[in-house]
Amino acid sequence: MKQTTVSVQTGSSRGLFDITRECAEFVAGEGDGLLSVFVPHATAGVVIMELGAGSDVDLMSMLDTVLPRDDRWRHRHGSRGHGADHVLPLLVPPSITIPVVNGELRLGTWQSIALLDPNADNSVRRVELSFISG
Repeated sequence: MKQTTVSVQTGSSRGLFDITRECAEFVAGEGDGLLSVFVPHATAGVVIMELGAGSDVDLMSMLDTVLPRDDRWRHRHGSRGHGADHVLPLLVPPSITIPVVNGELRLGTWQSIALLDPNADNSVRRVELSFISG
């Protein structure tokens, strides 16, 4: 198994952070197998979706509707509404698996891999990439 860690600078922004390029570079030339993308954080997840055409804004708006950033949450440290961030894994998983064929990600035309970070309290996130050939 081949493994690496990618650091994603999120600053004080909430949102989606495209990591498709880093994933593609990691598996380039590796042949066939599976790429595992894992975010070892309680308040972040990984998604495969179209980015940049409004879907990313729609996703953040939907999250704020489903998981309001207010004081209803029992988990209350950090910024206002931070308890919602801890419920995120019920909707957005911390890991995904992508097929790799001939060293290339088998994503659809408009699909990108993105870190979803709704928590503005952390400025850097780690993403663990693992490639298993086979």
